[in-house]
Amino acid sequence: MTEIALTVQQTARPTGYPAPAHFRFAESPVPEPAPGTVLVENLYWSVDPYHREMMDGDFPLNSPLEGRTLGRVIESRDPALPEGEIVFHRHGWRTHAVVRPEEARRLPHYDGVPLSAYLSVLGGTGLTAYVGLTRIARLKEGDDVFVSAAAGGVGTATGRFARLLGAGRLVGSTGSAAKVAYLTERVGYDAAFDYHSGPVADLLAKAAPDGVDLFVDNVGGGQLAAAIGALREHGRVVRIGTIGQYNTPDAPPTVFDHSAVVEKSLRIEGFLVSDYRDLQEELYEFAVPHLIDGRLESDETIVDGFDRIVEAFLSMLRGGNTGKIIVRAV
Repeated sequence: MTEIALTVQQTARPTGYPAPAHFRFAESPVPEPAPGTVLVENLYWSVDPYHREMMDGDFPLNSPLEGRTLGRVIESRDPALPEGEIVFHRHGWRTHAVVRPEEARRLPHYDGVPLSAYLSVLGGTGLTAYVGLTRIARLKEGDDVFVSAAAGGVGTATGRFARLLGAGRLVGSTGSAAKVAYLTERVGYDAAFDYHSGPVADLLAKAAPDGVDLFVDNVGGGQLAAAIGALREHGRVVRIGTIGQYNTPDAPPTVFDHSAVVEKSLRIEGFLVSDYRDLQEELYEFAVPHLIDGRLESDETIVDGFDRIVEAFLSMLRGGNTGKIIVRAV
């Protein structure tokens, strides 16, 4: 075990896109666990779009950032978490963390399921997609679905889960021709388009000429407005995120046809996945068998080295990942 621990700290509040100068790596001795705690050496780190929102005020400056993380208990002072156990916790953006048992979740062991999946399709990313489809949208067999940011972590999980749940036509928007090909050739989308290539309403009308029943929205903005127009009667909008506005604080508010919400009896609902953590075991029961038999894949972009975690985060904000982006210790 190294004698030095590294943490990433935020040094300033960004305006627009953050840059490397907004972060610093800080060294300190590896912490000692107090009675009732354990020392975890972190192995995998999640960097997520919501971190950008938290940089505007939720993360205290000059303190370690937080985030979803997997690690191994290397020193235990509580029998609830023995040494060698692999755990999930939220003391991320650091190489080592002291956690209490109630702050950590012991991971189940399934043959053939990689650890990284517990931060992607079996983690908060997958849980977000699962809750959005099953609890918020209440997806019905045969529903036609449109997903924005479809090549990201939540978007790929949404597409794969929707297919397993019996969805009809799947349409996705993304940011490049290569990602369009990935969605249709690898993930199972029936059609996809690069939203840079024309007016989104026109692109969506071409990809889904008969409209859609459900829109899973990770972006907001013009894509939300286009989807409102494409939804059929009793259509649903699941609002998950607003990636398109995280780095553009001066962007005008989304304008859409509010009368369509009434005339087509539409439902628009957002949610926070943190309110549905009690469904974690249900997600395992649904997804793990499909992972094992190969019907479900975990879409991931792996970045090796904790020293590249800021680079990975900044790349993700500009669409540099396909699927869930995860940083892995080397």
